[in-house]
Amino acid sequence: MMNAMKDARTDLKGMPLPELEEFFRSRGKERYRTRQVSRWLYRKFAEEFSTMTDLSRDFREEMETMCRISSPPAEKVELSLDGTEKVLFRLEDGEGVESVLIPEKSRRTLCVSTQAGCALSCVFCATGASGFRRNMTSAEIIHQVCFAGRRLAERGERLTNVVFMGMGEPLENVPEVSRAIDILLSQYGFGLAGKRVTVSTAGIIPAMRDLADRYPVSFAVSLNAASEEVRSRLMPVNRRYPLRDLIAAMRGIPLRNGCKVTAEYVLLSGVNDTPADARALARLLSGARIKVNLIPVNPHDQGDFRPPSPASEERFRDILVAGGVQTITRERRGADIRAACGQLRGAPAGPRERGKSPLRAIASSKNP
Repeated sequence: MMNAMKDARTDLKGMPLPELEEFFRSRGKERYRTRQVSRWLYRKFAEEFSTMTDLSRDFREEMETMCRISSPPAEKVELSLDGTEKVLFRLEDGEGVESVLIPEKSRRTLCVSTQAGCALSCVFCATGASGFRRNMTSAEIIHQVCFAGRRLAERGERLTNVVFMGMGEPLENVPEVSRAIDILLSQYGFGLAGKRVTVSTAGIIPAMRDLADRYPVSFAVSLNAASEEVRSRLMPVNRRYPLRDLIAAMRGIPLRNGCKVTAEYVLLSGVNDTPADARALARLLSGARIKVNLIPVNPHDQGDFRPPSPASEERFRDILVAGGVQTITRERRGADIRAACGQLRGAPAGPRERGKSPLRAIASSKNP
């Protein structure tokens, strides 16, 4: 339920350093205050001004009067058998969004959401099946990172990677995602290297080019087909930004530190997983600094698609590798708690659900 009264104080969380500097400057505060407060927010994960003990009591009380630090509650935390954690946050207007923390040997990767729902309607994705509700603010995006950072710090660990790969299309919310990236990369924010921040997109070409020019982050682009026809049926966004233009845009992304652009390919049994599909994809990516991440589809209760057999997955990968394309199959993480790729929904099913996507029709159209 929506809060009866909205807090009118300025939310400092999600405010990049230049904005924070201007906020304090306009109120007659010294510039160094910005760095102090920023460190408390993003290095020590403070949620109350009273805990900022290196600030004077008068300053803390003044901030309490004119500012706030939003901290949407974690309504539910689920732990997978493989150690993956999924957190459901309840936002101030009642919306629910999820983030996923994935532990690996040398990394702790957080998958963050940028929208409540998604408008792109990719037919294999549970988020798209739930429909679009609204964009998230930079404060709501960054709070997911703060929450994970604090949990890890309590264990003597630290966050190493952030991927914009949760609920929503990040490049349909560029202003707020950009503010969040500023904080992630800032030495007074989370201090992450650009190669440790990944933006995943279904292919919003103008926004992808803009973000690539402004930030040294990595990109993961959902392809999921090697032909315009199949991709348009799987991903309606292809009608706006065709596959041929998307591949050209991926080839044009400025690459730093020897990195490659990642092409994500969700394998759907009987739809896009044949040897012919693999050969067509290898031709499409020939000579490009693009690596392929194969993702056997993760079933969800809004869809009918199923992953191919292990033998089919291996055959598809081998064809790409033989064609000179660096290829890996993504390890399935968190599927037992509905935290794997394409399974996030956030809000419980309700009247805004659009029901099942016509998945059988897509599969049968290719396999009469």
